[in-house]
Amino acid sequence: MAWNEEEDTTVYKVVVNHEEQYSIWPAERENPLGWKDVGKSGLKAECLAYIKEVWTDMRPLSLRKQMEEMARQPVSPPPPLSPKDAVAEATLVERLAKASHPVVAGPQPRASVQTLKEGIDRGYVHIKFTETKGGTELGIRLDPNACDFSRGDFENQTGTIHLEGGLILDYVKVRCIADIDLTTLAGEGHLKIVDE
Repeated sequence: MAWNEEEDTTVYKVVVNHEEQYSIWPAERENPLGWKDVGKSGLKAECLAYIKEVWTDMRPLSLRKQMEEMARQPVSPPPPLSPKDAVAEATLVERLAKASHPVVAGPQPRASVQTLKEGIDRGYVHIKFTETKGGTELGIRLDPNACDFSRGDFENQTGTIHLEGGLILDYVKVRCIADIDLTTLAGEGHLKIVDE
């Protein structure tokens, strides 16, 4: 025979725990650990009606207290970024376009004046920005009309050359502009964002 709630004549008591969560428990049994009587007992329906009336906020007490504390002490907005932090927030393209940066020329790590000259002859060179996280090595398609090799002596590996060329970095069309000392293959360079 199936148990029928309507025939349940058990007397229950309403109990509450330290988090102010309510439940019912058979009146003749000892309370479960961590629960105490609230002083209401009766049939199941009476006890559940009482709980529905008094337990209006289902959140545990600790959560209610935490939320009240947070409401009393609203989170203050973060302080404005310092110029140094603001630079860190800028994209890689923005940082490299802001000022000149140390660069080295040629495919790293086997760069040489010979490999740089071969790249120039092909119209494609590598420029590495050395002070970015991990170094940013870019492949540049040279613009022969903007480059200047007149002050460099490739054979004797002396003088400086001016390189300019285009590429797309992080979906942004840019020009890379660098002046390279042929003795060290190092120099200064920056990006210029190309407005379309």
